Order: sequence, then C-alpha cells, then structure tokens
Amino acid sequence: MEEINQFIAKGKTDMATHVEKLRQDLATIRTGRASAQLLENIRVEYYGTPTQLKQMAMINILDARTLEIQPWDISAINDIDKALQKADLGASPVNDGKVVRITLPSMTEDRRKTLAKNIAKMSEDFKVAVRNTRRDILEKVKKAQKAGEVTEDDLKRYEADVQKATDANIAQIDKLVADKEVEIMTV
Repeated sequence: MEEINQFIAKGKTDMATHVEKLRQDLATIRTGRASAQLLENIRVEYYGTPTQLKQMAMINILDARTLEIQPWDISAINDIDKALQKADLGASPVNDGKVVRITLPSMTEDRRKTLAKNIAKMSEDFKVAVRNTRRDILEKVKKAQKAGEVTEDDLKRYEADVQKATDANIAQIDKLVADKEVEIMTV
C-alpha cells in the first residue's frame, strides 16, 4: 500500500510539472509588449556549446516594444544576432556592434486571434498529458486491487483522490490559458 501511495504522489507531482511547463511556455509567447521572457528559450552557439542567451547577456526593456541585448563578451554579438534571427520573433534584430536591439511590431487582430488558437491547442496537449498521468495511476491501482494488495474501498478512495488532483490541475491549466488569452487580446 505504501508503494501505491508513493506512485500516486509521484503522479500528482508529474501533473503539477505539466502545469508548470505550460506556465513557462505561455511566458515565452509574445503579447504585444516587450518582455525578457520572450528570449527565455533562445540558445546561442557559444564556443561550440548551445548557451542560453540570458547567461551570455544582459537583457533590458527600453520601452513597451523594444528589447536591448548587451552581451558580456562583445565577441559573441554576431552569434547572438544569428540566434535571434533564427528565433523568428516577428521582428528583425538590429546589431550596432555593441548591443542588439529588437523592436517588436504592434500585433494585428489576426495575429492575436491566431495566437489565441495556438494557446488553446497547446492547453489541450497539456490537459491530455495530465489525463494520461491519471490513467497511468489508475491502471496501477486497479492492478494492485486485482492482485489483492488494495481493497475495494481503498480503490474508490484512491480513484477519488486522483480525480480531484486531475480536476485541480485541469482548472489551473484553464485559468492560465484564460489569463493569457485576455493578455493577448488586450491592445
């Protein structure tokens, strides 16, 4: 029974991990305002090693639509410029030899709607991941019940507990997505 409790606890942790990953992914989606999080997943080839941009440079927000990237090592500025161009942020980086500036264009209504649809699809993928975790937990508990390790009453209690955790994580996903959609649609 202790093994089942540990497995359920691990499953709940996995569900929370899916929610946190969605939160991180949503943070990198552009909403019309400049944010250092837009550059969160950008990696720069630095001396043969893919390195996170935030580890190589200071990222400043100059105004609502402009980001400035100032590398610690000036010799890496061209590599940073290339990585930013590959990242397809919807804006071209401007390299003046000391800093790279990105001026984000204002988002059109069509672009906002497309992003909202993409976010909805992304949220479905994370909901499926949470539900798959629930399914895996319940399969293990049912196998344990068939093997006589868990009573019928315990099975029902475990199922209710896992369903409650699943519902809570799905609700968190829905809230994250709803908040991001409002953020995107706000001009």
